[in-house]
Amino acid sequence: MNLHPKGCKFVKNCEKYLEMEVVYEDNHIIIVNKAVGEIVQGDKTGDQPLVETLKQWIKEKYNKPGNVFCGVTHRIDRPVCGLVVFAKTSKGLSRMNELFREGKVHKTYWAIVKNCPKKLEDTLTHYITTTERNNKSRAWDTKKPDSQKAMLKYRVIAHSDNYTLLEVNLLTGRKHQIRVQLSAIGCPIKGDLKYGAPRSNPDGGICLQSHRVQFVHPVSGIDIDITAPVPDDNLWQALAKAAEQAD
Repeated sequence: MNLHPKGCKFVKNCEKYLEMEVVYEDNHIIIVNKAVGEIVQGDKTGDQPLVETLKQWIKEKYNKPGNVFCGVTHRIDRPVCGLVVFAKTSKGLSRMNELFREGKVHKTYWAIVKNCPKKLEDTLTHYITTTERNNKSRAWDTKKPDSQKAMLKYRVIAHSDNYTLLEVNLLTGRKHQIRVQLSAIGCPIKGDLKYGAPRSNPDGGICLQSHRVQFVHPVSGIDIDITAPVPDDNLWQALAKAAEQAD
């Protein structure tokens, strides 16, 4: 899997390594479809992070001696699934970091929430504070001491009797931002006990997916446009089908 044509969406024939799916790869970057429960970087649990699994995958695939370089350009929460971009070279890492700083990486999330928002689409603005003791954020309508402004756009793209599928675009990047902002408008993400869901999901994850990532490749200049497959779950599949039919 080297460079793909401009504007490509490459999600089929993924190479698998353990629970990891590599959905795009070239000389400088690699994009992985993260499974629920995987951590992107190491934390206090001591569990092997995805970045280390990826290093091992690269080392074995290319028979590389010594240490393998793999840089983390951004993260998504452990109970969240979907696309994560890594860098295979220091040049790729520095340039991807610059794209993220400049807001030139467009990430689209899909979320299944309890209840339907009052508005079919809207821009949400809150001020978020975080308590490190319990690793939990809180969204406020007005500015608070040590708070950070958080903004996102959402639109309803499908719904069932009990759940609604939202497409979400982040305008800022804050800790647990999508989770806490949707909860603040009475629409907790399915399975997210921390932010108001009534019960957990069987896999321990939450119904939030990093669904699509778009940016201009920082080295080659081609358009990268990758969409993740919808999780293999009856509710996800049904709502995705309804969204497709509505388009």
